[in-house]
Parts: sequence; C-alpha cells; structure tokens
Amino acid sequence: MATTITTTLNDLPEAIVSNIIAFVSDVRSRNSISLVCRRFRVLERATRTSLALRGNARDIHLIPRCFSAVTSLDLSLLSPWGHALLSSPASPLDPLLLALRLRVAFPSVTSLTVYGRSASTLQVLAPQWPALHRVKLVRWHQRPQQSQLGEDFFSLFEQCSSLSTLDLSEFYYWTEDLPSVLEAFPAVAQSLSKLDLLATSSMAGFKDDEIRAITEACPNLKELRIACRFDQRYIGYVGDEVLQALAANCSKLSVLHLVDTSSFGDTRGDPNEDGFTAEDARISRAAMVDFFSGLRFLEELVLDVCLNVRDSGLALEVLGSKCPRLRALKLGQFHGVCSAVGSQLDGLALCQGLESLTIKNSADLTDMGLIEIGRGCCRLTKFHVHGCKEITVKGLRTMACLLRRTLVDVSISCCKNLDATASLRALEPIRDKIQRLHIDCIWESSENFDNLGADHSFDLNEMLENEEGDDDEQRSKKRMKYDLNSDSSYNGYDNGFWCSKSWDRLEYLSLWIGVGELLSPLPMAGLEDCPNLKEIRIKVEGDCRRRHKPAERAFGLSSLASYPQLTKMVLDCGDTIGYALTAPSGQMDLSLWERFFLNGIGILSLNELDYWPPQDRDVNQRSLSLPAAGLLAECLTLRKLFIHGTAHEHFMNFLLRIPNLRDVQLRGDYYPAPENDMSTEMRVDSCCRFEDALNRRPIDD
Repeated sequence: MATTITTTLNDLPEAIVSNIIAFVSDVRSRNSISLVCRRFRVLERATRTSLALRGNARDIHLIPRCFSAVTSLDLSLLSPWGHALLSSPASPLDPLLLALRLRVAFPSVTSLTVYGRSASTLQVLAPQWPALHRVKLVRWHQRPQQSQLGEDFFSLFEQCSSLSTLDLSEFYYWTEDLPSVLEAFPAVAQSLSKLDLLATSSMAGFKDDEIRAITEACPNLKELRIACRFDQRYIGYVGDEVLQALAANCSKLSVLHLVDTSSFGDTRGDPNEDGFTAEDARISRAAMVDFFSGLRFLEELVLDVCLNVRDSGLALEVLGSKCPRLRALKLGQFHGVCSAVGSQLDGLALCQGLESLTIKNSADLTDMGLIEIGRGCCRLTKFHVHGCKEITVKGLRTMACLLRRTLVDVSISCCKNLDATASLRALEPIRDKIQRLHIDCIWESSENFDNLGADHSFDLNEMLENEEGDDDEQRSKKRMKYDLNSDSSYNGYDNGFWCSKSWDRLEYLSLWIGVGELLSPLPMAGLEDCPNLKEIRIKVEGDCRRRHKPAERAFGLSSLASYPQLTKMVLDCGDTIGYALTAPSGQMDLSLWERFFLNGIGILSLNELDYWPPQDRDVNQRSLSLPAAGLLAECLTLRKLFIHGTAHEHFMNFLLRIPNLRDVQLRGDYYPAPENDMSTEMRVDSCCRFEDALNRRPIDD
C-alpha cells in the first residue's frame, strides 16, 4: 500500500515561511506564532519591524535583545502615562543608561514616537539613533514656561541630520518654537518632506509670517498639515498673499491641509442658522486660481476655512484641471461649489478624479448640487457631508444610486433635514455596500417615514435628454437605471434601490448623540441587521447641567447586543459637561450620569474599550467614578481597557475582577493634561501597584 506523504509548514524553505510570517499584521497572531517553536520565534522576531512598548518605564532595562529588526518604535504609551520617559519617579536608574539599553535592544530604529514632556527626553534619546527619518512627538501637558524658544526640537535637529518626517499633531508647543529651529538648521529643514503641525491642543495657530518662514525653510515638502487663522480680526491671519507664497515656496506638495483652529472646538453650530458666517474670508477667487495652478502635484487637499468663501465654483474648476492627480478633497465653509443649472457639469463636479470628498458647512449646497457631484465625481469611495442644511433625503438617495458601484464610506453629520432615520433611508440603495458609516442619533422625524412612499429621489430623465454625446440607446439605459419611481427592477433593484435589508459589509459605525438622548432606537431606525459590525464609536456631547434626570435608567448600550461581531468600542463622553462634585438640587452629578451611560455595557462581548469620562471644566477634571468602575468591571470579555482620564486607586482595583484583562492604562490625552497627581487619585506608586496586581493574575489566553 502506498504511503501518504504529508507536507507541513515546517517542510517549507525558511525564506517562504519568513515571508508568510511577515504578512501577519495582527499583534496577537504574531505573538502566538512566536510561541509555536524556537524556529518560528526567531523568524517572527526577524520580521517584526514595528513595536509599541506598553510596559512600565521602570522595566525598560529588562527588554530582551531579540527585536533587532524593529525599525518603527513607539515609546509614547509606556506607564505611568505622561511622565518623563527616562526620568520616571518609578525608576531609580540613570536616564543615560536606559537610553543606551534601548539602543542596544533596538539598533535599527529609523522611526520613533515618544512622549516628550520635557526637552531632556530628546536630549538623551536623539543621539542614540542619529539615522532617524521619522519622529512623532506627543505631549498633552503644558509647555514648560522656563524653556527657551525651540528647546524641545534643538537636540533632534542637531543629532538627526537625515530627518524627513516630523509629526507634531499631538504635541503642545508654541508656534514661535519651530521657525527659529528650522532657520538654525537649514540642511535638516531642506531634507524635510513631511511636516504635520495640526496640533489640536493649540488654539493660536501659525501666523502668516511663521507660515512663510516654514515654507521658505522647507522647499522640498511633499506633505504639509498646518493650523492657522483665516479670520482677519486676528493678527497674522491667512489671506491671498500667504496662499500665493505657500504655492511658490513648496510647489512639490502632494498633501496640503490648511485648517482654521476654530474647527477644533465645537463645530456643530446651530441647526436653525442659514450656514453663512458673519464675516467672509479674505481669499479672492483670483488668488485661489493662482494657488491651485501652482500646486499641480496635489493628491490630497484640505481647506477648512471656517469663514465664508463665496462663489468658489470657478476656482474649483481650475483645481480639477490644474491638479489632475487630486484624489482627496475637504472643503469647509465653501459656498457655490456647484451651480446645478441645467445638465452641464460645473464647479466641484469637474474634479472627476476624486475618490474622497468632504463638504463642510456649505450653506447653498442643494439636492441638485449633490446629484451633479454624483454624476461628475463617479469614482468616489468616501463621501462626508457636515452642516449642509439644504440637502434632503431625496438628493442624498439619488447620489447614492449614482455612486452605488464605488461608495463604501459615508458620514452624515449636523444636516438639518437628515436625522438618523432619514440618513439611513437615503442610503438604502448602497446598504449592502457600505463598510464605514457615521450618522447623528437624532430621532425627531422617525414617525414621518412610514408615509414617505416611493418618492425618494429625483427623476433624472429630463437632465439625460439634454446630455451631450449620448445616443438614444445610451439615454434609454440611463433612464432605466435612474428611474427610481418605476415598478420594474433593474439588475437586482426593487423600486429603484437594492432590495437587501442587511448591512452586510458594514464593519465600522460612528454615532453622535446629544446628552440625555437614548441610543435604544438605533436598531429600529434601520440598523437592525449588521452581521459583520466589528467596531463602534459613540460620541456623547452636551451640557448635563441643563438637563434633568432621564426618565430611563439606561442610555441603551444593551441594544448593541444584537450585533454579533461587535468587539471594539470607543465611548467618548469627553465633551459631556457636568458637576464633578455636588450638583444642585434636582440635578445629577457626573457619577450618576456615568451610571446612565454605562448601564448595560456588561451584556456586550467587547474585547477592547476606549472610554472618555465626562468632565467638569470648572475644575478641569475627567475622573472615573465609582458607579462607572463597577459597571466596567462587569465587562468580563475585555482584554484592553483605556480610560482617558484619572481615577482613584481603589476604583481601579474593581477592574481586577475581569478575568482576561491584559492591558489597562489611564491616559490624560486631552489639553491641558493634569500637571500634578492629586492626593486621592492614581499616582506613580498607585499605578505600579495596580499593574503588578494585574500581571500577577493567571490568564488562560
């Protein structure tokens, strides 16, 4: 009898096995691979190029030397979070010796992320890796007042002459710090190709002369993200001259973000306003035409101006013609983007290479404008609309039909006529295609949709009659495709839209909800069947001080149990404001509001949770309360829990009841982060005791 020869993974050549392991990106899967055998461990370590350390800073000296292939190292999440990395109170070791130990453990690092609470961190770390190409600095604490201008960056620029990417998007600093350093190190400035200066913690923004100085010092930039002011009432606002100088100084740009700092705050606005601001931006049409003409390599552009930019259609036509590589575009407070007169495409609709489009606060964008964009930008895979008060379910639904083949990422926010039910009804034609979705949980008009009937969209036949270049047969096919009110079906459509009632491909869902409202109507609004939903983000916003006690006991998290694959949640109550201490008579303090928000979370089978507690702005306090700690302890399936705030040590000990919990951290990643440990909250010693207790527990997996 012939013997059967079985080939296993061990029989493959080492080069093939190494390539297979290199394609594994999930960290837990890679860790499991390394436990199979010694050979697999060696191959896994040799192919791991990225690593984020999540231990305690006191244990840095214990790091093994098996990660020599790591090129991207993240040190910003070490515990205790936010403390100086190499001079932590928890570690008595010499900072220089620790830095040398890191260099020995990770000799190949070219990309570094580090929490730079003080300049001393980079003064010790930068000399260890002089070949650094990419650096991201993180700091949510206030800049040390006694520091000299540019002191945070001086060591980095002095030691790392080949620096090409600098990310300061999560680093609090003064805008005056950077230009002086760029001028002091011209060779490093000229080598920079990517510069991210969109620090949401700073509301000042870069002034016009600082932007000129940065772009003159860095002529080879290909990516620039920068916060500024477009309001002429501020000194150093951005106007025509700055835009023209930017295009002249950095003509090689492929990615450009110019964002007004006011967009970092409350951007929802009043839904009853007309959408126009009181002031216009000092940006002329001619300047925009020159600006776009000088940046012919643009692939991604963000202009979030937060002031009126009127009659922008002609300039956007120039953008479409002069920047043929443009694939992603975000416009904030641009009006007149499409005239939508007749069947001729104009304005934004002529940017026909776009794959991602975000329109924010365009006051005169109408349903016909949406349809024109859908006809012209036929490659869109991502469409986000925010604060456009004239669009309705009809226009959005027709646009969804036009983009059915490509559109997979949709966000609808702060649109007066598009509440939760209306948004979901408008997206029915692509319900089986969408992978990522954001809506506002506003339930006002839910009862009106039972009587909406079949009149969901526009009849485009009149527009098709006048389209040039189509013969009778082509127009006939288009009528069949766009006639949404017919009783016939076309390619799987029923009454013009896809008949599936399941959101088969939806994997990520983002929700905004006002404080005091309930989440429980979400399934009934049209999201009852999401078989593959894995991640959800919920942002709760509002002032609890103006709300009375809710009639219901729970916010409605238990209603999410109907989504079988849901394992990851971000619950952001950071913009929920209330009383951290004693509340006035008849109102609830934040501990009771946290009980309301988290009630029912234990029913969900979550593996990972990011939680932002509500805050009391008067005392700058975001703290986990006793009811919240008790309810989080009921999430028995959690493996990762990140609390973006502070907590008492005995509250944190409740979390030790979660059997498989492996990774817990308190992060003050909001500005300004607490400077000093309060006597009754988690301190360095408290953090170490909790982590020791967490790591002592036996865990099966």
